[in-house]
Amino acid sequence: MATEDKNRATAAAILPLVGGAANVASIAHCMTRLRLGLHDRSLVDDEALKALPAVLGVVEDDTYQIVLGPGTVARVTPEFEQLVEEGREAAPAPVAAVSAEELAAQGAAIKAQQKAKNATPFKLFLRRIANIFVPLIPALIGCGIIAGLNGLLVNLGWLPAVTPALAAMASGFMALIAVFVGYNTAKEFGGTPILGGAVAAIIVFPGVANIDAFGQTLSPGQGGVLGALGAAVLAVYVEKWCRRWVPEALDVLVTPTLTVLLSGLVTIFGLMYVAGEVSSAIGTFADWLLAHGGAGAGFVLGGLFLPLVMLGLHQALIPIHTTLIEQQGYTVLLPILAMAGAGQVGAAMAVYFRLPRNESIRRTIRSALPAGLLGVGEPLIYGVSLPLGRPFITACVGGAFGGGFVGLFNQLGDKVGSTAIGPSGWALFPLVDGNHGLGTTIAIYAGGLLVGYVAGFAATYFFGFSKDLLSEFNVSQEPAPSTVAATGNTHPGSPAKAPAGV
Repeated sequence: MATEDKNRATAAAILPLVGGAANVASIAHCMTRLRLGLHDRSLVDDEALKALPAVLGVVEDDTYQIVLGPGTVARVTPEFEQLVEEGREAAPAPVAAVSAEELAAQGAAIKAQQKAKNATPFKLFLRRIANIFVPLIPALIGCGIIAGLNGLLVNLGWLPAVTPALAAMASGFMALIAVFVGYNTAKEFGGTPILGGAVAAIIVFPGVANIDAFGQTLSPGQGGVLGALGAAVLAVYVEKWCRRWVPEALDVLVTPTLTVLLSGLVTIFGLMYVAGEVSSAIGTFADWLLAHGGAGAGFVLGGLFLPLVMLGLHQALIPIHTTLIEQQGYTVLLPILAMAGAGQVGAAMAVYFRLPRNESIRRTIRSALPAGLLGVGEPLIYGVSLPLGRPFITACVGGAFGGGFVGLFNQLGDKVGSTAIGPSGWALFPLVDGNHGLGTTIAIYAGGLLVGYVAGFAATYFFGFSKDLLSEFNVSQEPAPSTVAATGNTHPGSPAKAPAGV
């Protein structure tokens, strides 16, 4: 089957299982998940979705998320969007004969339900931050790999005529990343995207080197992505104020001018300096933390990352990673956090050996393990360790030991970083970089993965199962734990089931 046909077939199989085109309110995707806004959650057939070969798992958050894996999701999403559009044109949603009051009540009920699930102000803010930076990840990955290739060629002395071109390709995006952050920020906060980009472009304009602020000469790029984010948010508020007070006849001339002028002045004579100090403090703190408490810090970060992901709090790290990449060329935090996935893989392998009679769970592990090795952990988390309970905790222990290993070498002076964010596991190898040779950096990262695998396996094999848990799951007729155990129900109206063995 051709790739296009396969992707369309996957999209066509998913669509009726989420209630058809009329039930789809919004469509988006991240690195691994198809994220759907749905009108009626009760129309979704969870079990049938999870049974599809291309579906690695499902997660219910503020949107209904179908895990397809990196690469696949980017190809399936356009096909899905096209099918939804065709479905709406062929059979438009019927208009129900309801009063305005009933319609308003339905909308209020849906909104209240969403807020009750996960829409705390802090998490909503983190999602907005993620929506700004996640679209930049493909460019970060592509440029990061090119940077790694260029560094290898330079060290080997090969292709000297080509390496300057590769350096330009790798560095061009990072030189202008503030503009893209400003554009996405304005778009996310309800402003005109190009005005956000225009204000953020001031930060990277070479001419700011001729300007003094707070007794210091500014430098191009000072403040980085944090300054760009702040400048674009300010531009949105200035623009909205102008839309309210500027007469419509003058709006097209006055509003963009005032937006760029006022936001630009505040950016130049305030935000660039403040954001520059904050960015420097982030880099200094990360270096200090790993230089003085590398092993301990790595242990804590590696052990807590999976719970942070479960709570959605890992999104707060995205601008920190981006700031470190902008400053140092790589983020030293990501390889440590990636060890959480290694612990998850080790734990899953231990579950495989501890439940020899449960072919259903073993089949799930066999199918999800390759994705886990490549850094896509959702199938193992939601399909194996989290529903079982204890293995999720012991997987965190494995991640802690792997993170401690990488942190220890950082403390000893061998930094291990990543030139981009997004991938982890084996998929991070092309992106690793550090302050020593590439061979040393790769060896330390590989050693961390191995420690994470072994520690996760050992902790789960010896401490991950109580007698009750073994007697419940180590039987041939027992089905695999469902991913919906992570969300607390199998269908609207069904009782929540707590993870076993905790």
